[in-house]
Amino acid sequence: MQKYKPIGKIGEGTFSDVLKTQSLRDGNYYACKQMKQHFESIEQVNSLREIQALRRLNPHPNILMLHEVVFDRKSGCLALICELMDMNIYELIRGRRKPLSEKKIMNYMYQLCKSLDHMHRNGIFHRDVKPENILIKQDTLKLGDFGSCRSVYSKQPYTEYISTRWYRAPECLLTDGYYSYKMDMWSSGCVFYEITSFHPLFPGSNELDQISKIHDILGTPAKKTLNKFKQSRAMSFDFPFKKGTGLSPHVPNISPKSLSLMYAMIEYDPDQRIGAHQALQHPYFQELRTAEKQAVTMHRKMRLAENIVGQESINLWCISKDGNRQHSLRKTQENPIRHHGPSCGIELPKLNVSGVTKLTSYPSPSFHSVFTEPATNGEVPVLQPIKYIGTNHKSEKQKELKSSMKQYHLPAIERRGGGY
Repeated sequence: MQKYKPIGKIGEGTFSDVLKTQSLRDGNYYACKQMKQHFESIEQVNSLREIQALRRLNPHPNILMLHEVVFDRKSGCLALICELMDMNIYELIRGRRKPLSEKKIMNYMYQLCKSLDHMHRNGIFHRDVKPENILIKQDTLKLGDFGSCRSVYSKQPYTEYISTRWYRAPECLLTDGYYSYKMDMWSSGCVFYEITSFHPLFPGSNELDQISKIHDILGTPAKKTLNKFKQSRAMSFDFPFKKGTGLSPHVPNISPKSLSLMYAMIEYDPDQRIGAHQALQHPYFQELRTAEKQAVTMHRKMRLAENIVGQESINLWCISKDGNRQHSLRKTQENPIRHHGPSCGIELPKLNVSGVTKLTSYPSPSFHSVFTEPATNGEVPVLQPIKYIGTNHKSEKQKELKSSMKQYHLPAIERRGGGY
């Protein structure tokens, strides 16, 4: 922990203390969860369900981010360095008088369902969803404290008294540990009610009182439902009949869609209870789903536009490069290198030599092209010698004529833009 400077205590639980700390490396603030239990080896640390779960679930926008695991072998102390949030849901609504807006509640519940959907899809359920474990920072919600989580595929029965009583599902109360990931949805329904009304939905003082308060709202379940919980031997199922008041009298100002989702989340029978993925498709979240789809579509269009602009930039660069090359070729064709002297075959003048009755005529020489084929390797072409075709006999006059002709050298070709 020499890398972190403690600032102050921000929370305390049964198994850990939470401190606000500052990193001495980057100066950022983090939440340090110091475990009260001491550990003997790094293998024991890595086997912790909480660490395994966070490593599997990170990164996700609605799951608390684990930045670092700090373990001191000598003292056996373990600390989890997590991102620092502003507060939890309980702190948000504690002592509050003005209700939260419907839009804010909807946004929080949508993010909570997203975190649960991500967890359940990855084979983990939380088992302790409650306002204290739901963290917020401005408008972002993240689920934290995975110390009680279990694998969806692990063998039942589970620990009987695991979640906080007020948020414990009926199957957790009425069986000896025979429950599933659907318990998280029940707890989320209780949280939904609490952030709407600022009061806990089922604040039982003990297990029997907890069941009684559930029946006061939802009514006594049918025998068919109770028979599913017969695996429990700790409690008699001879409950007095209650019709139940329902939720409406307790939250009269909420919309029918939010009331419908709340009922679906606190369905007594876990087989009939809504799942997290199904909850995200509920009409209550229609507005958020539409906005999310529009944002995704806009993001894709922006990405596509960026790709098109980038491709056009590349194409324009290639066109510009090809244009320079074409311009160079065209200029070479329009302004060929000028030869000083005749560019075609000429007839040599006839010479009148005194004392000679007949002068042997010589045919006009044929001039071959002085350029070779353009070099493919980028080298400057070389000149070919001019060859005269005709008799090998040369008169003195011819020699004089040849010597009087000036010799010219062709200028080198100028290269442009990597071309010529």
